[in-house]
Amino acid sequence: MKALEGVRILDMTHVQSGPSCTQLLAWLGADVVKLEAPTGDITRQQLRDVPGVDSLYFTMLNCNKRSITLNMKSERGKQLFTELVKDADVLVENFGPGAVDRMGFPWERLQELNPRLIYASIKGFGTGRYAKFKAYEVIAQAMGGSMSTTGFEDGPPLATGAQIGDSGTGIHAVSGILAALYQRERTGRGQRVQVAMQHAVLNLCRVKLRDQQRLAHGPLREYPNRTFGDEVPRSGNASGGGQPGWAVRCAPGGPNDYIYVIVQPVGWQPLSGIIGRPELADDPEWATPEARLSKLDKMFQLIEEWTIRHDKWTVLDRLNAANIPCGPILSTRELVEDESLREEGIVVTVPHPERGDFVTVGSPLQLSDSPVEVRTPPLLGEHNEEIYGRLGVGTEELAELKANGVI
Repeated sequence: MKALEGVRILDMTHVQSGPSCTQLLAWLGADVVKLEAPTGDITRQQLRDVPGVDSLYFTMLNCNKRSITLNMKSERGKQLFTELVKDADVLVENFGPGAVDRMGFPWERLQELNPRLIYASIKGFGTGRYAKFKAYEVIAQAMGGSMSTTGFEDGPPLATGAQIGDSGTGIHAVSGILAALYQRERTGRGQRVQVAMQHAVLNLCRVKLRDQQRLAHGPLREYPNRTFGDEVPRSGNASGGGQPGWAVRCAPGGPNDYIYVIVQPVGWQPLSGIIGRPELADDPEWATPEARLSKLDKMFQLIEEWTIRHDKWTVLDRLNAANIPCGPILSTRELVEDESLREEGIVVTVPHPERGDFVTVGSPLQLSDSPVEVRTPPLLGEHNEEIYGRLGVGTEELAELKANGVI
Protein backbone atom coordinates (compact mmCIF):
# COMPACT_ATOMS: atom_id res chain seq x y z
CA MET A 1 0.00 0.00 0.00
CA LYS A 2 1.28 3.45 -0.91
CA ALA A 3 1.32 6.37 1.53
CA LEU A 4 -1.37 8.35 -0.35
CA GLU A 5 -3.28 5.42 -1.81
CA GLY A 6 -6.95 6.29 -2.14
CA VAL A 7 -6.34 10.05 -2.32
CA ARG A 8 -7.77 11.52 -5.52
CA ILE A 9 -6.02 14.57 -6.96
CA LEU A 10 -7.63 16.65 -9.71
CA ASP A 11 -4.59 18.20 -11.37
CA MET A 12 -5.34 21.39 -13.31
CA THR A 13 -1.67 22.41 -13.43
CA HIS A 14 0.57 23.12 -16.37
CA VAL A 15 4.20 23.97 -17.20
CA GLN A 16 6.45 23.25 -14.16
CA SER A 17 5.52 24.56 -10.70
CA GLY A 18 2.19 22.73 -10.51
CA PRO A 19 3.17 19.52 -12.31
CA SER A 20 6.26 19.14 -10.10
CA CYS A 21 3.93 19.23 -7.08
CA THR A 22 1.39 16.74 -8.40
CA GLN A 23 4.07 14.36 -9.68
CA LEU A 24 5.46 14.05 -6.15
CA LEU A 25 1.94 13.34 -4.87
CA ALA A 26 1.55 10.68 -7.57
CA TRP A 27 4.87 9.11 -6.53
CA LEU A 28 3.54 8.98 -2.98
CA GLY A 29 0.62 6.91 -4.26
CA ALA A 30 -2.15 9.42 -4.94
CA ASP A 31 -4.39 8.93 -7.97
CA VAL A 32 -3.49 12.07 -9.94
CA VAL A 33 -5.80 12.85 -12.84
CA LYS A 34 -4.33 15.57 -15.04
CA LEU A 35 -7.13 17.68 -16.50
CA GLU A 36 -6.02 19.33 -19.74
CA ALA A 37 -7.66 21.46 -22.38
CA PRO A 38 -8.28 19.46 -25.57
CA THR A 39 -5.09 21.05 -26.95
CA GLY A 40 -3.09 19.74 -23.99
CA ASP A 41 -0.56 21.16 -21.56
CA ILE A 42 1.58 23.58 -23.55
CA THR A 43 4.76 21.79 -22.46
CA ARG A 44 3.77 18.74 -24.49
CA GLN A 45 4.91 20.81 -27.48
CA GLN A 46 7.63 23.02 -25.99
CA LEU A 47 11.34 22.24 -26.46
CA ARG A 48 10.63 19.11 -28.48
CA ASP A 49 13.64 17.00 -29.35
CA VAL A 50 11.61 14.41 -31.29
CA PRO A 51 9.01 15.73 -33.78
CA GLY A 52 5.37 14.93 -33.12
CA VAL A 53 5.72 13.40 -29.64
CA ASP A 54 5.46 14.78 -26.13
CA SER A 55 8.56 16.72 -25.13
CA LEU A 56 10.93 15.83 -22.34
CA TYR A 57 9.72 18.99 -20.62
CA PHE A 58 6.32 17.32 -20.28
CA THR A 59 7.33 13.71 -19.73
CA MET A 60 9.78 14.49 -16.92
CA LEU A 61 7.13 16.38 -14.91
CA ASN A 62 4.09 14.18 -15.42
CA CYS A 63 5.03 10.60 -14.66
CA ASN A 64 2.58 8.34 -12.78
CA LYS A 65 -0.47 10.46 -13.72
CA ARG A 66 -3.58 9.87 -15.79
CA SER A 67 -4.81 12.37 -18.39
CA ILE A 68 -8.27 13.58 -19.34
CA THR A 69 -9.25 16.46 -21.58
CA LEU A 70 -12.01 18.99 -20.92
CA ASN A 71 -13.16 22.27 -22.43
CA MET A 72 -14.09 24.34 -19.39
CA LYS A 73 -15.77 26.98 -21.57
CA SER A 74 -18.57 24.62 -22.59
CA GLU A 75 -21.67 24.08 -20.43
CA ARG A 76 -21.27 20.30 -20.53
CA GLY A 77 -17.64 20.77 -19.62
CA LYS A 78 -18.65 22.73 -16.53
CA GLN A 79 -21.10 19.99 -15.57
CA LEU A 80 -18.44 17.32 -15.89
CA PHE A 81 -16.00 19.46 -13.91
CA THR A 82 -18.60 19.75 -11.15
CA GLU A 83 -18.76 15.96 -10.92
CA LEU A 84 -14.97 15.71 -10.91
CA VAL A 85 -14.76 18.18 -8.02
CA LYS A 86 -17.30 16.21 -6.00
CA ASP A 87 -15.19 13.10 -6.52
CA ALA A 88 -11.82 14.67 -5.61
CA ASP A 89 -9.89 15.03 -2.37
CA VAL A 90 -7.53 17.71 -3.68
CA LEU A 91 -7.70 20.21 -6.54
CA VAL A 92 -4.40 21.76 -7.61
CA GLU A 93 -4.06 24.64 -10.08
CA ASN A 94 -1.44 27.18 -11.12
CA PHE A 95 -3.38 29.41 -13.50
CA GLY A 96 -3.09 33.17 -13.38
CA PRO A 97 -4.86 34.91 -10.49
CA GLY A 98 -8.65 34.55 -10.65
CA ALA A 99 -8.70 32.17 -13.63
CA VAL A 100 -10.66 29.41 -11.88
CA ASP A 101 -13.04 32.02 -10.44
CA ARG A 102 -13.73 33.28 -13.96
CA MET A 103 -14.54 29.72 -15.02
CA GLY A 104 -17.41 29.92 -12.52
CA PHE A 105 -15.76 28.07 -9.65
CA PRO A 106 -14.58 30.39 -6.88
CA TRP A 107 -13.52 28.83 -3.58
CA GLU A 108 -16.98 29.33 -2.08
CA ARG A 109 -18.59 27.37 -4.93
CA LEU A 110 -16.02 24.60 -4.66
CA GLN A 111 -16.70 24.34 -0.93
CA GLU A 112 -20.42 23.97 -1.61
CA LEU A 113 -19.76 21.17 -4.08
CA ASN A 114 -17.31 19.35 -1.80
CA PRO A 115 -16.79 20.56 1.78
CA ARG A 116 -13.89 18.11 2.18
CA LEU A 117 -12.02 19.46 -0.85
CA ILE A 118 -8.50 20.79 -0.39
CA TYR A 119 -7.97 23.52 -2.99
CA ALA A 120 -4.30 24.24 -3.62
CA SER A 121 -3.21 27.21 -5.72
CA ILE A 122 0.28 28.14 -6.88
CA LYS A 123 0.70 31.75 -7.92
CA GLY A 124 3.62 33.98 -8.76
CA PHE A 125 3.05 36.36 -5.88
CA GLY A 126 0.98 36.96 -2.79
CA THR A 127 -2.03 39.21 -2.48
CA GLY A 128 -0.11 42.51 -2.28
CA ARG A 129 1.01 44.91 -5.00
CA TYR A 130 2.53 42.17 -7.18
CA ALA A 131 -0.58 39.97 -7.15
CA LYS A 132 -1.49 40.37 -10.83
CA PHE A 133 2.06 40.28 -12.20
CA LYS A 134 3.10 37.38 -14.41
CA ALA A 135 5.77 35.13 -12.94
CA TYR A 136 8.30 32.80 -14.49
CA GLU A 137 11.13 30.83 -12.91
CA VAL A 138 13.80 33.52 -13.14
CA ILE A 139 11.39 36.32 -12.28
CA ALA A 140 10.69 34.50 -9.02
CA GLN A 141 14.44 34.15 -8.45
CA ALA A 142 14.87 37.86 -9.16
CA MET A 143 12.13 38.96 -6.78
CA GLY A 144 12.76 36.38 -4.07
CA GLY A 145 16.35 37.34 -3.22
CA SER A 146 18.23 34.64 -5.08
CA MET A 147 19.67 36.60 -8.00
CA SER A 148 20.91 39.56 -5.98
CA THR A 149 23.03 37.19 -3.90
CA THR A 150 24.20 34.85 -6.67
CA GLY A 151 27.33 35.51 -8.75
CA PHE A 152 30.66 37.18 -8.18
CA GLU A 153 31.10 40.56 -6.55
CA ASP A 154 32.19 42.34 -9.72
CA GLY A 155 29.65 40.64 -11.98
CA PRO A 156 25.92 40.87 -12.70
CA PRO A 157 23.23 39.06 -10.70
CA LEU A 158 22.85 35.47 -11.86
CA ALA A 159 20.07 32.89 -12.01
CA THR A 160 20.70 29.51 -10.46
CA GLY A 161 20.35 26.38 -12.59
CA ALA A 162 18.22 24.82 -9.87
CA GLN A 163 14.56 25.55 -10.57
CA ILE A 164 13.88 26.99 -7.14
CA GLY A 165 11.11 29.25 -8.47
CA ASP A 166 9.06 26.53 -10.15
CA SER A 167 9.92 23.13 -8.70
CA GLY A 168 10.94 24.72 -5.39
CA THR A 169 7.44 26.18 -5.11
CA GLY A 170 5.92 22.84 -6.10
CA ILE A 171 7.64 21.15 -3.19
CA HIS A 172 6.35 23.84 -0.82
CA ALA A 173 2.83 23.17 -2.17
CA VAL A 174 3.22 19.45 -1.47
CA SER A 175 3.95 20.28 2.18
CA GLY A 176 0.82 22.41 2.45
CA ILE A 177 -1.38 19.78 0.79
CA LEU A 178 -0.12 16.99 3.04
CA ALA A 179 -0.69 19.16 6.12
CA ALA A 180 -4.23 19.96 4.96
CA LEU A 181 -4.97 16.26 4.36
CA TYR A 182 -3.73 15.47 7.86
CA GLN A 183 -5.85 18.23 9.41
CA ARG A 184 -8.90 17.04 7.49
CA GLU A 185 -8.60 13.69 9.24
CA ARG A 186 -9.39 15.51 12.50
CA THR A 187 -11.82 18.20 11.31
CA GLY A 188 -13.52 16.61 8.32
CA ARG A 189 -13.16 19.91 6.44
CA GLY A 190 -11.14 20.90 3.42
CA GLN A 191 -9.29 24.21 3.13
CA ARG A 192 -7.35 26.52 0.85
CA VAL A 193 -3.62 26.00 0.36
CA GLN A 194 -1.88 28.93 -1.32
CA VAL A 195 1.80 29.14 -2.21
CA ALA A 196 3.51 31.98 -4.08
CA MET A 197 6.69 31.51 -6.08
CA GLN A 198 8.25 34.69 -4.69
CA HIS A 199 7.54 33.50 -1.16
CA ALA A 200 9.03 30.06 -1.77
CA VAL A 201 12.25 31.51 -3.21
CA LEU A 202 12.50 33.93 -0.29
CA ASN A 203 12.09 31.02 2.12
CA LEU A 204 14.97 29.24 0.39
CA CYS A 205 17.05 32.41 0.71
CA ARG A 206 16.46 32.91 4.43
CA VAL A 207 20.16 32.66 5.31
CA LYS A 208 20.74 35.75 3.18
CA LEU A 209 18.14 37.60 5.24
CA ARG A 210 20.06 36.38 8.28
CA ASP A 211 23.17 38.02 6.87
CA GLN A 212 21.27 41.19 5.96
CA GLN A 213 20.58 41.65 9.65
CA ARG A 214 24.12 40.72 10.66
CA LEU A 215 25.41 43.55 8.45
CA ALA A 216 24.08 46.03 11.00
CA HIS A 217 26.87 44.85 13.30
CA GLY A 218 29.73 45.07 10.81
CA PRO A 219 31.26 43.26 7.81
CA LEU A 220 30.49 39.61 7.18
CA ARG A 221 33.88 38.08 7.89
CA GLU A 222 32.89 34.69 6.46
CA TYR A 223 32.53 36.33 3.03
CA PRO A 224 35.59 36.92 0.83
CA ASN A 225 34.41 40.44 -0.10
CA ARG A 226 36.76 43.26 0.83
CA THR A 227 34.09 45.94 1.18
CA PHE A 228 30.48 45.86 2.35
CA GLY A 229 27.61 48.24 1.81
CA ASP A 230 24.17 48.02 3.33
CA GLU A 231 23.08 44.94 1.36
CA VAL A 232 24.26 41.34 1.32
CA PRO A 233 26.73 41.18 -1.58
CA ARG A 234 27.30 38.53 -4.19
CA SER A 235 30.16 36.41 -2.92
CA GLY A 236 31.02 33.92 -5.62
CA ASN A 237 31.27 30.35 -4.36
CA ALA A 238 31.75 31.24 -0.69
CA SER A 239 29.61 29.17 1.65
CA GLY A 240 28.90 32.23 3.78
CA GLY A 241 28.29 29.88 6.70
CA GLY A 242 30.18 28.92 9.81
CA GLN A 243 32.58 26.70 7.88
CA PRO A 244 34.33 28.37 4.90
CA GLY A 245 34.11 26.67 1.52
CA TRP A 246 35.13 27.29 -2.09
CA ALA A 247 35.27 25.57 -5.46
CA VAL A 248 38.89 24.89 -6.41
CA ARG A 249 40.19 23.77 -9.80
CA CYS A 250 41.30 20.26 -10.61
CA ALA A 251 43.10 18.61 -13.52
CA PRO A 252 42.80 18.61 -16.47
CA GLY A 253 41.18 22.03 -16.18
CA GLY A 254 37.87 21.55 -18.00
CA PRO A 255 34.75 23.63 -17.31
CA ASN A 256 33.56 21.27 -14.56
CA ASP A 257 36.93 20.10 -13.27
CA TYR A 258 36.37 21.60 -9.83
CA ILE A 259 35.76 20.30 -6.34
CA TYR A 260 34.04 22.16 -3.53
CA VAL A 261 36.02 21.97 -0.29
CA ILE A 262 34.84 22.87 3.22
CA VAL A 263 37.55 23.65 5.78
CA GLN A 264 36.39 22.71 9.27
CA PRO A 265 38.57 23.53 12.29
CA VAL A 266 39.31 19.84 12.83
CA GLY A 267 40.15 19.38 9.14
CA TRP A 268 42.95 21.94 8.85
CA GLN A 269 45.76 19.72 10.18
CA PRO A 270 45.08 16.75 7.84
CA LEU A 271 44.35 19.08 4.93
CA SER A 272 47.62 20.99 5.35
CA GLY A 273 49.47 17.67 5.23
CA ILE A 274 47.63 16.47 2.12
CA ILE A 275 48.44 19.64 0.17
CA GLY A 276 52.12 19.38 1.12
CA ARG A 277 52.18 22.21 3.63
CA PRO A 278 52.24 20.39 7.01
CA GLU A 279 54.02 23.30 8.69
CA LEU A 280 50.83 25.38 8.40
CA ALA A 281 49.07 23.15 10.91
CA ASP A 282 50.98 24.73 13.80
CA ASP A 283 51.79 28.12 12.28
CA PRO A 284 50.05 30.80 14.40
CA GLU A 285 49.22 32.65 11.18
CA TRP A 286 47.20 29.65 9.95
CA ALA A 287 46.50 27.27 12.82
CA THR A 288 43.14 28.65 14.02
CA PRO A 289 39.88 29.45 12.23
CA GLU A 290 40.20 33.07 13.39
CA ALA A 291 43.67 33.35 11.89
CA ARG A 292 42.50 31.90 8.55
CA LEU A 293 39.32 33.98 8.36
CA SER A 294 41.11 37.12 7.18
CA LYS A 295 42.84 35.30 4.31
CA LEU A 296 40.35 32.80 3.00
CA ASP A 297 41.31 33.62 -0.59
CA LYS A 298 44.94 32.74 0.11
CA MET A 299 43.91 29.58 1.96
CA PHE A 300 41.92 28.25 -0.98
CA GLN A 301 44.70 29.30 -3.35
CA LEU A 302 47.08 27.05 -1.40
CA ILE A 303 44.59 24.20 -1.62
CA GLU A 304 44.13 24.77 -5.35
CA GLU A 305 47.88 24.62 -5.96
CA TRP A 306 47.56 20.97 -4.91
CA THR A 307 44.14 20.08 -6.43
CA ILE A 308 45.08 21.43 -9.87
CA ARG A 309 47.63 18.62 -10.14
CA HIS A 310 44.99 15.90 -9.65
CA ASP A 311 41.61 15.03 -11.16
CA LYS A 312 38.54 15.70 -9.06
CA TRP A 313 37.87 12.01 -8.33
CA THR A 314 41.36 11.53 -6.94
CA VAL A 315 40.93 14.65 -4.82
CA LEU A 316 37.54 13.38 -3.64
CA ASP A 317 39.03 10.08 -2.46
CA ARG A 318 42.04 11.69 -0.78
CA LEU A 319 40.04 14.28 1.12
CA ASN A 320 37.25 11.93 2.15
CA ALA A 321 39.81 9.47 3.48
CA ALA A 322 40.82 12.25 5.89
CA ASN A 323 37.15 13.08 6.67
CA ILE A 324 37.36 16.47 4.94
CA PRO A 325 33.96 17.55 3.51
CA CYS A 326 34.10 18.01 -0.25
CA GLY A 327 32.16 17.33 -3.40
CA PRO A 328 33.12 17.36 -7.09
CA ILE A 329 31.22 19.61 -9.47
CA LEU A 330 29.17 17.10 -11.46
CA SER A 331 28.04 17.96 -14.97
CA THR A 332 24.62 16.97 -16.28
CA ARG A 333 26.24 14.22 -18.34
CA GLU A 334 28.05 12.86 -15.30
CA LEU A 335 24.81 12.87 -13.31
CA VAL A 336 22.89 11.02 -16.03
CA GLU A 337 25.65 8.39 -16.18
CA ASP A 338 26.25 8.15 -12.41
CA GLU A 339 26.03 4.47 -11.41
CA SER A 340 25.37 5.26 -7.77
CA LEU A 341 22.39 7.48 -8.59
CA ARG A 342 21.07 4.74 -10.88
CA GLU A 343 21.35 2.17 -8.09
CA GLU A 344 19.58 4.53 -5.69
CA GLY A 345 16.69 5.01 -8.13
CA ILE A 346 17.24 8.76 -8.38
CA VAL A 347 18.21 8.64 -12.05
CA VAL A 348 15.83 6.30 -13.86
CA THR A 349 15.03 5.21 -17.39
CA VAL A 350 11.33 5.23 -18.25
CA PRO A 351 9.74 3.68 -21.35
CA HIS A 352 7.36 5.83 -23.39
CA PRO A 353 4.93 4.42 -25.97
CA GLU A 354 5.78 7.05 -28.61
CA ARG A 355 9.24 8.47 -27.92
CA GLY A 356 10.88 5.33 -26.53
CA ASP A 357 13.02 5.35 -23.39
CA PHE A 358 13.90 8.60 -21.66
CA VAL A 359 15.90 9.41 -18.56
CA THR A 360 14.39 11.34 -15.68
CA VAL A 361 14.83 12.05 -11.99
CA GLY A 362 13.19 9.57 -9.64
CA SER A 363 11.46 10.41 -6.39
CA PRO A 364 13.68 12.17 -3.84
CA LEU A 365 11.08 11.21 -1.20
CA GLN A 366 11.86 7.66 -0.17
CA LEU A 367 9.54 5.92 2.29
CA SER A 368 10.33 2.42 3.53
CA ASP A 369 6.68 1.28 3.32
CA SER A 370 5.77 3.20 0.17
CA PRO A 371 8.31 2.43 -2.57
CA VAL A 372 8.10 4.41 -5.80
CA GLU A 373 8.02 2.95 -9.29
CA VAL A 374 8.31 5.75 -11.84
CA ARG A 375 5.77 5.05 -14.59
CA THR A 376 5.39 6.59 -18.01
CA PRO A 377 3.42 9.86 -18.28
CA PRO A 378 0.00 9.75 -19.94
CA LEU A 379 -0.74 10.56 -23.54
CA LEU A 380 -3.18 13.43 -24.03
CA GLY A 381 -6.68 12.29 -23.00
CA GLU A 382 -5.50 8.71 -22.60
CA HIS A 383 -7.86 8.09 -19.67
CA ASN A 384 -10.96 9.93 -20.87
CA GLU A 385 -13.03 6.76 -21.19
CA GLU A 386 -11.88 5.39 -17.84
CA ILE A 387 -12.40 8.55 -15.77
CA TYR A 388 -15.57 9.85 -17.40
CA GLY A 389 -16.97 6.34 -17.41
CA ARG A 390 -16.63 6.40 -13.63
CA LEU A 391 -18.88 9.48 -13.70
CA GLY A 392 -21.52 7.65 -15.75
CA VAL A 393 -20.60 8.96 -19.21
CA GLY A 394 -21.20 6.23 -21.76
CA THR A 395 -19.25 5.39 -24.92
CA GLU A 396 -21.76 7.05 -27.23
CA GLU A 397 -21.74 10.32 -25.28
CA LEU A 398 -17.95 10.27 -25.09
CA ALA A 399 -17.76 10.15 -28.88
CA GLU A 400 -20.25 13.02 -29.08
CA LEU A 401 -18.31 15.07 -26.53
CA LYS A 402 -15.11 14.57 -28.49
CA ALA A 403 -16.80 15.50 -31.77
CA ASN A 404 -18.18 18.68 -30.18
CA GLY A 405 -14.83 19.73 -28.71
CA VAL A 406 -15.93 19.26 -25.08
CA ILE A 407 -13.14 16.75 -24.41
